[in-house]
Amino acid sequence: MPHVLDWSGLWHNLWYNLWHLGAPDTTAHPVSLLEKLVRPAAVYLLLVFALRHAGKRMLAQLNPFDFVVLLTLSNTVQNAIIGNDTSLLGGAVGALALLGVNALLVRYYYRGPEMERIAGVDRDTCLIAHGELRDDDMRRLHINAGELTAKAHERGFDSLGEVDSAVLYPNGTIYFRGRETMSESARHEEILRRLDALAGQVAALRR
Repeated sequence: MPHVLDWSGLWHNLWYNLWHLGAPDTTAHPVSLLEKLVRPAAVYLLLVFALRHAGKRMLAQLNPFDFVVLLTLSNTVQNAIIGNDTSLLGGAVGALALLGVNALLVRYYYRGPEMERIAGVDRDTCLIAHGELRDDDMRRLHINAGELTAKAHERGFDSLGEVDSAVLYPNGTIYFRGRETMSESARHEEILRRLDALAGQVAALRR
């Protein structure tokens, strides 16, 4: 008699292992291949959603606290990805599931999306505009002027007074643009103009 797959038992074990706190009893609730595919996909989507909606400043690593969170995040979800399995096959299945989900999302979101499909979390956030801090956006992202100044120092600016605009990209990169200064030729012409004006004033005094 051919073996019939017990779908009800399969889904029951999958649901139990995913939502039961603590290490699952693999004898009573064996881990299926489907579960090893679902686990990495679920953790991947959870982290992508969390970082896209609340992790811009974490990606920018503006303070040691965010940096520590990023360092420990992978270790926190490590066991949740493939479960209580240290086998080579289990790790390979989990890795393939991660790569597959990532390939699908990258292909969908970042291969020439139309402008109207870009979500608000995927748009650039202006932190400084025309030399003025955008307090509302900085407060929403929990970024203070000290953290932004530290990032400006990394880009070669002595202070935020030298910055004309700062934009936080969705990937956590902050782009700084300095204030426009006069070029050497313009500065030379300005000096000559002032010298001519000064010479005219001196000549007028002598007369």
